[in-house]
Amino acid sequence: MASVADLPMTYISTRGGAAPVGFEEVLLSGLAPDGGLYLPAAWPVLTREDIEGLAGLGYVETAVRIMRPFVGDALSEDDLGWLCASAYGNFAHDAVAPLVQLDERHWMLELFHGPTLAFKDVALQMLGLLFARFLSRRDRRITIVGATSGDTGSAAIEALAGNSRIDLFMLHPLGRVSDVQRRQMTTVRAPNIHNIAIEGSFDDAQALVKAMFADRDFARRHALSAVNSINWARIMAQVVYYFYAAVRLGAPRRKLAFSVPTGNFGDVFAGYVAARMGLPVERLIVATNVNDILHRALSDGDYSAGPVIATATPSMDIQVSSNFERLLFDLHGRDGDALAASMREFDTTRRLHLDAAQRAEAARLFSSERIDGDAMARTMRWALGQGNMLIDPHSAIGLAAARRTTSIAPETPIVTLATAHPAKFPDTVERITGVRPTLPARVGALFERGEYFDVLPASFADVTSYIASRASPV
Repeated sequence: MASVADLPMTYISTRGGAAPVGFEEVLLSGLAPDGGLYLPAAWPVLTREDIEGLAGLGYVETAVRIMRPFVGDALSEDDLGWLCASAYGNFAHDAVAPLVQLDERHWMLELFHGPTLAFKDVALQMLGLLFARFLSRRDRRITIVGATSGDTGSAAIEALAGNSRIDLFMLHPLGRVSDVQRRQMTTVRAPNIHNIAIEGSFDDAQALVKAMFADRDFARRHALSAVNSINWARIMAQVVYYFYAAVRLGAPRRKLAFSVPTGNFGDVFAGYVAARMGLPVERLIVATNVNDILHRALSDGDYSAGPVIATATPSMDIQVSSNFERLLFDLHGRDGDALAASMREFDTTRRLHLDAAQRAEAARLFSSERIDGDAMARTMRWALGQGNMLIDPHSAIGLAAARRTTSIAPETPIVTLATAHPAKFPDTVERITGVRPTLPARVGALFERGEYFDVLPASFADVTSYIASRASPV
């Protein structure tokens, strides 16, 4: 019988109006031409023996086995192995994503040991190398536009700075990211990096990016691509650490639960993919802050966008979660036409309703919790007192949700994804815990370097004019 890694892999759009394509095209295009998001036409499934075979493997070897079915024939196994070794060889911890135990059932999966101290490095270090490989193979240039609520921008810039085949334009909401997050973007001097501070929210920045892809003439003229989690390769790389953590805690012999602080739904959707691949996941807890569109959608069926509320967890201050469309596609029975109609309605009304059957299907795997600032602060203090562990506010949202949940058997381990180093949010961490985290030496003299960025209104005309005047010919 053929291995799952040997089976062909094609990708389809969530909105049903794009031709099936292979992995290389998915990576380079980012968004499907019909405005949808790419997904595998069929989920690859690992057998129990496949999962057992991950025991004892390092992160790089695990990554090769998990990603191999998704890249199909776009890369040989040797090439994929070299790329994974290169991507994760510069992480500060040998395990790449180490597990730390807090008490008898709660664990933290530390995903912040990459160069910019956030979980986005796990995917974007790999994404940068994939772009370099395929663009060189095709002798092409592209223009990448992205929106960031804090961490994607710095991780993308770290991965792509100096790449002569890519111009990167990164939009962040002015005054709504931490000083460390902003400086990790704006202090990088490279001719292909362009930082734009948008006078608005992350949702405004994200809407501008989507509008640029929807403008087919603009997208074609500049060969647009994406590094946000609308790019499938981002999700693919994040699936790996679910398997890596679960195997270390007894999978596939026992189930685990994961609690994921999320605003854009990409990180927790990677857990959904792992479950569809055969990983025994008991529950995925979607942990939101007071910008709770995902909690309302999963608990009441109310996926409606409200105003963005600024909080101490800026990376989660999101009211339109791009990756939720990927789950909605499966909840619509993989009917692209039906989902496209629903998304057109949402674009017009800013409201979408999940019916009882869709909520019941989602509830087979997902639950959700809305965590406010007080609960977040209590959890940060608990982690410090319980396990002498200083955690950032976003990770605290996830841990608070994990400790609050009552739907999981007491013997089931719960792994909370620690998505950022506490030093990315030093003022908040010090105010709540009394301890000021220090930046790791590998970040360098971040506050001694000059900043370079331009401020623009949240206007399609202004932003596209800016990009058109600075992007290299493709």
